[in-house]
Amino acid sequence: MVLHEEDLELARHAIQAAPLAATSLAVLLRSSPWADVEAGLAAESAVYSTLQAGPEFAAWRAAASHSPAGIDGDTVNIEREGDVLTVTLNRPGRRNAISTRMRDELTAALQLAAIDESISTVHLCGTGIAFCSGGDLGEFGSRLDPATAHHTRLSRSPARLMHRLRDRMVVHLHGAAFGGGIEMAAFAGRVLARPDTHIALPEVSLGLVPGAGGTVSLPRRIGRQRTALLALTAKTIDAPTALRWGLVDEIVD
Repeated sequence: MVLHEEDLELARHAIQAAPLAATSLAVLLRSSPWADVEAGLAAESAVYSTLQAGPEFAAWRAAASHSPAGIDGDTVNIEREGDVLTVTLNRPGRRNAISTRMRDELTAALQLAAIDESISTVHLCGTGIAFCSGGDLGEFGSRLDPATAHHTRLSRSPARLMHRLRDRMVVHLHGAAFGGGIEMAAFAGRVLARPDTHIALPEVSLGLVPGAGGTVSLPRRIGRQRTALLALTAKTIDAPTALRWGLVDEIVD
């Protein structure tokens, strides 16, 4: 992979601004080729939870201004037709940002598919202008302590279920697929992207590492070097680039 000077400069800036997060990312990615998915997700969760209690994330929170997540109705819709289950993220007003409620409802929907072997295909889509803009910033850092956050992430993991269902999973990307959105999608056996899809991993700039499975799922699709490039530069790539890298499997209208 050839790195441009602009990419190197962005990576240098990220490392200088968040050395704890950048170093943690490098350690996770070095181990990813040898760790199985379960072990990789557990390691990522532990690192993510630790960084949430660290000074870099605290500095980001102190400088950031984000509106509260608000109160939602159903954040995930489920529709079954024959042996096909369609799961739709439904927070269009927040660009389908992943709240605690959405995570739990998505976990429940995927558990249903995992238990019911008569479901041959699971489609994951998003309403509104974006597939998923990542974690809801209005909830970031709201966990009581890192240990509880880690335990919760281990027991309620859409990423783990998507990996289990990968041979039956089709994800439909459009608009923004940032952070947790692309991290979960990359576990699916087939990822389709509309031409307006754009993808980014912004977590290091927040003093964190990808926390929805991205240090496990993305290296398996695009390699650890390109995963590191996305995470350290926080740059956005378009659908053709994602297709060329293998992060998506097809561009569809």
